[in-house]
Amino acid sequence: MTTLPEWWEPLASRAVAARRSDFSRWPTPPVGGRRSAVLILLGEEDGSGPDVLLVQRALTLRNHAGQPAFPGGASEPTDADSVATALREAREEVGLDPVTTTVVATLPRLWIPVSGFIVTPVLAWWHAPHPVSAVDLAEVAAVHRVPVRDLVDPANRVIVRHPSGFVSPGFEVQGLLVWGFTAGVLTTLLDLGGWTQPWDETRLRELPPGP
Repeated sequence: MTTLPEWWEPLASRAVAARRSDFSRWPTPPVGGRRSAVLILLGEEDGSGPDVLLVQRALTLRNHAGQPAFPGGASEPTDADSVATALREAREEVGLDPVTTTVVATLPRLWIPVSGFIVTPVLAWWHAPHPVSAVDLAEVAAVHRVPVRDLVDPANRVIVRHPSGFVSPGFEVQGLLVWGFTAGVLTTLLDLGGWTQPWDETRLRELPPGP
């Protein structure tokens, strides 16, 4: 088994024991909903500390157009489980070689009421990073490796308000405004990893109305 770097603790231990309520206030329905999975892939380059792989969705998509997100998508009948879904989607979206990853934890299933998806986040260590890029530009516009140090920088943290009035934590990094489900999961993982720094939670960013 691949040995995890020291910075994985206490995140790895806490992630295994995490509960749905650590990530979301919405109960996950026992039946219904469209099953899906996302890959939360943490890697490291040149000993510079952990980073996370994010994609920027294509502007032409019907759902989540232009939004930063984890690689992932809906489960298919041929997928053995949520891990298989997350790795397959990452391969299709950014060309990730699954053998370069080590799954650390399968997080609780999370309900996204606005889309009807039940999402299983899969937390993994990218033990052998390799170049990745958008495979299908109709789905993914860009790929980013965002350092954790940038995510926890108080200057990059904001509260985002959707035109509907919904508010959530957000991050302004690498020219991206990360918000919604992705930002919420990242916020909890930063807390579990002991990385979070105090930040000004009154810094508000208004999300522009969609097309």
